[in-house]
Amino acid sequence: MNDLTHYSGLLIEIKTRIQTAQTHAVLAVNAELIRLYWQIGQLLDARQAEEGWGAGVIPRLALDIRNELPEVKGFSERNLKRMLAFYRAYAQELTFVPQPVAQVEAPAKVPQAVALNETQTGPLPMLSLPWGHHILLLERVKDTLQRRWYMVQTLACGWSRNVLALQIDGAAHARQGQAVTNFATRLPAAQSDLAQQALKDPYIFDFLTLDSLFHERELEVGLVQHLEKFLLELGQGFAFVGRQYHLTLGENDFYIDLLFYHLKLRCYLVIELKRGDFKPEYAGKINFYCNVVDDTLRHASDAPTIGLMLCQGKDNVLAEYALRGIDKPIGIASYELTRALPRTLQSVLPSIEAIEAEFSGVDAALLDGAGKKP
Repeated sequence: MNDLTHYSGLLIEIKTRIQTAQTHAVLAVNAELIRLYWQIGQLLDARQAEEGWGAGVIPRLALDIRNELPEVKGFSERNLKRMLAFYRAYAQELTFVPQPVAQVEAPAKVPQAVALNETQTGPLPMLSLPWGHHILLLERVKDTLQRRWYMVQTLACGWSRNVLALQIDGAAHARQGQAVTNFATRLPAAQSDLAQQALKDPYIFDFLTLDSLFHERELEVGLVQHLEKFLLELGQGFAFVGRQYHLTLGENDFYIDLLFYHLKLRCYLVIELKRGDFKPEYAGKINFYCNVVDDTLRHASDAPTIGLMLCQGKDNVLAEYALRGIDKPIGIASYELTRALPRTLQSVLPSIEAIEAEFSGVDAALLDGAGKKP
């Protein structure tokens, strides 16, 4: 029995080392590939500057590489242009990044939650991101500071390329940490900052299909039915505990709309959903629920329970006054069921009146022509 125990331990250790080595190998290969693409972009940029070559050299180069190295993929005309753009976007960045092997052996710690204005300093984590992520960021995010934020969050949250695209579409950088809260006065400084960055405003639930006159219970059911998308919108660290979570206090029964546990904050998080705008009395109700959860569910090692009130709209000043004197850490944020169109797109779309006028003109022309012979 003792021999079997020792053997099992040996097997587990060897498996762990193999898997760790495989992970390091993948990271090292990716880092070397990103460095190679940056260097090729650097060569193209230098030659264009020195020799006066135009963009016409890139199609020829792509064709020659394909002929000379037919087994090598990834050097199409389109990708070579991307390498050039990649270098020009980060011309100074890789000079400060350690070599791939060193980076794999001692990776930099990525913040679990970070504000947009906290990502301005330090080298970009470029070698840790796959090429597809870099392409997406270059094409969709033009602001350097915003691009840096998405890089850090991608590594912290493990976003795939598709998830990163969804976060960019939803302007996650502009919503992170924007909820109205009393965290600064109700939580220790380190916990307060992390909790603030864990919340957004507004939350976008465009994966739901609800009528305009929906009931709050329908919203609850829809969010639980689309739990994976809901968790993605909530962000990193949220673990679902239950819907209409039952609490008993004396002879009274209470039901929390949605109860979560946050793995990074190490606390329960009570979410209450309301249709319509925020009202001051909502703060008292969610404060009550946080008190009950603290007394009945919270473990001694858990941080204080946090409340999050989600409404369709809110007045920030009203929300701030409602939180004054509240004992528990509470955040108030809004949610949207449809994503608003960008203003640049709205300006080029016809109005309802213009569409009706257009169709009226077509109908009149058809009527006028109906009585005429060809």
